[in-house]
Amino acid sequence: MTDNVRYIQILDTTLRDGEQTQGVSFSAEEKTSIARVLLESVRVDRIEVASARVSAGELEAVAQITDWAASAGMLERVEVLGFVDKGASVEWIREAGGRVINLLAKGSEKHCRGQLGKTLEEHVEDVRATIDIARGAGLGVNIYLEDWSNGYRDNPAYVFDFVERLADAGIAHFMLPDTLGVMTPEHVRAALADMIGRFPGLAFDFHPHNDYGLATANVLAAATAGAAAVHCTVNCLGERAGNASLAEVVVNLRDQLGLDLGIDETHLARASELVEAFSGKRIADNAPIVGADVFTQTAGIHADGDKKGCLYQTRLGPERFARRRLYALGKLAGKASLAKNLERLDIRLSEENQLKVLRRIVELGDSKKVMTVEDLPFIIAEVLDSKDYKHAELLACSISSSLDLEATASLRLRLGEECFVGSGSGNGGFDAFNNALAKVLKRRALTLPPLLDFEVRIPKGGRTDALTECTITWQVDGGELKTRGVHANQVFAAISATMRLLNIILHRSINASEQGAADSAA
Repeated sequence: MTDNVRYIQILDTTLRDGEQTQGVSFSAEEKTSIARVLLESVRVDRIEVASARVSAGELEAVAQITDWAASAGMLERVEVLGFVDKGASVEWIREAGGRVINLLAKGSEKHCRGQLGKTLEEHVEDVRATIDIARGAGLGVNIYLEDWSNGYRDNPAYVFDFVERLADAGIAHFMLPDTLGVMTPEHVRAALADMIGRFPGLAFDFHPHNDYGLATANVLAAATAGAAAVHCTVNCLGERAGNASLAEVVVNLRDQLGLDLGIDETHLARASELVEAFSGKRIADNAPIVGADVFTQTAGIHADGDKKGCLYQTRLGPERFARRRLYALGKLAGKASLAKNLERLDIRLSEENQLKVLRRIVELGDSKKVMTVEDLPFIIAEVLDSKDYKHAELLACSISSSLDLEATASLRLRLGEECFVGSGSGNGGFDAFNNALAKVLKRRALTLPPLLDFEVRIPKGGRTDALTECTITWQVDGGELKTRGVHANQVFAAISATMRLLNIILHRSINASEQGAADSAA
């Protein structure tokens, strides 16, 4: 613990509350893997891993976790939700190798009377009996005051009496849930401060829910009021709208409140990816801290500011989380965005070529939302190959491909000052385009040379939406000529390479005619 800085515990309940997310069910091996990452790598203080008596599979999963935790000296940090059920939950947890029960009790008079049909005195008697059984079995005990937020609002005297009657029961943590996610930060701060002021010798946890999108803000309010621990889940998993995000909670407690935590932030993204894969619940690309895009600058002006003095950077630097800052390549990119990516690839281009590459990036951005740094070498190669001839220009093109039917292509083409239209069909979109193009060129007594080789590739580790590079080798004047095209669509990448060839042929033809005219004049 840092001197003079208050330490606050983090309890992660991804494996219990998080598994109550609709459609989420972790296998025993998945639960153990997540538990190890949370305790060993992220270093949360405690984890809640299951609800007692759910199933035989759940018993096996908890047993695997506790077996590992015992060997790692972390068994006391593994907790299981249990119920006031005459010791059945205690026996289940003991059989699974657990050492801590989080006992679920009624924190509101409405729940106590409406769900249990009991008075406060009767419920406390049952709770005490379960605590005695747990302590007799060697278990540590924490207690949830279910529906505490509504209980405190509707009848605070019930809540105070309940805690008072259990204050001497040897409970380590009184855990106060906003079960239905109805509280605001102001309510949380006032209520927690009241509880802590009335019972200064007890440790209180705050357990939020995110129904109003206030879970993280409520955690900060609870911490400000003096909560000993706060609860969260990886990727905000949990019942209904979920809990509070572990990553968001950690950085806010540190940066906004200056509290001391035991968390290793460099593993937050790894934990998020693991839970995302095992849960099948994808997180948004713009999710704070762990989202795919949150350390990507898209606007060129932001990249320029960073280049000139880190003007668009905050304490939430990517290096802090073992990530890196990226500068998006798209239609909003500027010179600084390109420069940052060239620096990352250790590529040097002249000012003139940088402008050419940037113009091509912006053009591609109109048809493809974003390009990655892996796409950049393709774009550079295409631009540097280009002679910027404008003798021929494809003005419009439509290609249709169907299963068991010939592909068709329609195009509008400018050759010199004239415009032509043509159509054709063939065995695939590129063949159909070439046949349509051949018909147009025939009107000008032109033909395309034979195609010798055709190569298509995407960047290493590419995606299905990656830029495609097409390199075509043509037989020209007894030799070979290679042209290259880059596009998000592989057919149009091939078409781009073909149009480059056509411009080269036309340029050579024009030069030959001009040279012949000059020779005749001489």
